[in-house]
Amino acid sequence: MSPTTLPVGLEHGHVTFLGAGPGDPGLLTLRAVEALANADVLVAEHEVLDVVRVHARPGVAVVNADPSSDPVPGTGTPQLAVVDGASTTAGAPAVRDAAHLVMEAARGGRRVVRAVSGDPGLDAYAAEEMLACAAAGVPFEVVPGIAAAVGVPAYAGVPLRDAQGADVRFVDARTASDRCWTEVGASDGTVVVSTSLDSVAAAAGELVAAGRKPDTPMTVTVAGTTTRQRTWTATLGTIAQTLKQAKVLPSPEGGRPVIAVVGERSAAAQREQLSWFESKPLFGWRVLVPRTKEQAASLSDQLRSYGAVPHEVPTIAVEPPRTPQQMERAVKGLVTGRYEWIAFTSVNAVKAVREKFEEYGLDARAFAGIKVAAVGEQTAKALIAFGVKPDLVPSGEQSAAGLLEDWPPYDPVFDPIDRVFLPRADIATETLVAGLIELGWEVDDVTAYRTVRASPPPAETREAIKGGGFDAVLFTSSSTVRNLVGIAGKPHNVTVIACIGPATAKTAEEHGLRVDVMAPEPSVHKLAEALADFGAKRRDAAVEAGDAVTRPSERRPGARRRRTTT
Repeated sequence: MSPTTLPVGLEHGHVTFLGAGPGDPGLLTLRAVEALANADVLVAEHEVLDVVRVHARPGVAVVNADPSSDPVPGTGTPQLAVVDGASTTAGAPAVRDAAHLVMEAARGGRRVVRAVSGDPGLDAYAAEEMLACAAAGVPFEVVPGIAAAVGVPAYAGVPLRDAQGADVRFVDARTASDRCWTEVGASDGTVVVSTSLDSVAAAAGELVAAGRKPDTPMTVTVAGTTTRQRTWTATLGTIAQTLKQAKVLPSPEGGRPVIAVVGERSAAAQREQLSWFESKPLFGWRVLVPRTKEQAASLSDQLRSYGAVPHEVPTIAVEPPRTPQQMERAVKGLVTGRYEWIAFTSVNAVKAVREKFEEYGLDARAFAGIKVAAVGEQTAKALIAFGVKPDLVPSGEQSAAGLLEDWPPYDPVFDPIDRVFLPRADIATETLVAGLIELGWEVDDVTAYRTVRASPPPAETREAIKGGGFDAVLFTSSSTVRNLVGIAGKPHNVTVIACIGPATAKTAEEHGLRVDVMAPEPSVHKLAEALADFGAKRRDAAVEAGDAVTRPSERRPGARRRRTTT
């Protein structure tokens, strides 16, 4: 039995102290995800709430850190604001110290997860909360997390040890004593310093004063393991000037936490070879995906693998057909044996048929004896979730043309029925219908849903689109071009425009957009690959020219040259 599924006493509950890692949600451990799924109450500080909350079950009570509050006077303990995740109650929540909140939440037999940044063993307050649990007889466990002092250097391309071996010292500059600085200054090992951006130069000065040479290499990383990560390479003697030249300091955000690594392993030449994260082709790019979250799920995951930050904006909304009779007759015909095949060309088509089934009290068993086709993997997944395994999915291109490539011609000997049910959108093309007729099939082409222009996105998103806040936009159809421009305005000229094919590119150009990237074949995943190739070439060109690697949104308006499509 897993420790996270142990039975809990009715009086004392159970507390899991959980390390949420340094920032990348993918660094949560499997054990952490399991504990979060079983939690009745989640106690989390503001900086890790978004990382852990997605793994908690719906309706869990959330105790959220109040980012605007100062530590409790005289204790240094962070204040936490009580928030009920299932309610929208307004007003100022009660504020108490974390130890009391954890103990209070554990009463009545509830399972409490106390999530901290990094690892609980290195958290300044977690040990006190554990002692409070032990004193009160409340059972607890610890789920370790990846400490920032270890995870951030790994993402910055700075190994802390190599084959020759060396001492590794970890220093928290906020609490380090003079003796601590003297010891690490006298050592020739690697020093990992946790500090703030505006205190980096002071920490470097402490190390030089304690005996480290001013020319000792040093890296400084802010927002480590996230797509906002940025790393500067310098020496102990030049780091202050480096940050000033980079216009990082002085800054009102100088209090942001950073991880600094001091030692030969942080040398610039070595980091250039090992910087795997920040050298991703679309690192930090804000990419606009004009599709719904359901449609964009796999595409957004692919973009994240290239280092991008996808932002989904629906450009169409789905509504029932104006007259439902045609759909109702087709569904009844499906049950009575009118069709040999049913072909689904979108996830929305699956949803429309499923809703009609539920309206009639039917389920997936109504598909018995009928062959089912899906236009691609996402549509197939929607069918499987419905309880239907498709008989035909294109082996090649995931499109109507790809489906026709694999569709068998009608054979009166082997096919007792010659009719295909095709539920689809009101604006769908005739490619599939014409192809099926050519193969000898009769087609009931039924409007299962209507597509209408979606509501405009929030004002902040509209301003980012028109003002150059996005680095790229992916257009997956002509309608996404027309609808996005219609509901949000035309993307700024610094934004990279990527189109799925010639027809979409033509529509983009008709709307005054210059197309930078075009997919080699009509596939959303090939489109993302093409954008990544574009980003990689752009990055390589900047490095070769000795220029700083910047995102398109960081360029000045009007400074952009016309590019040929790739």
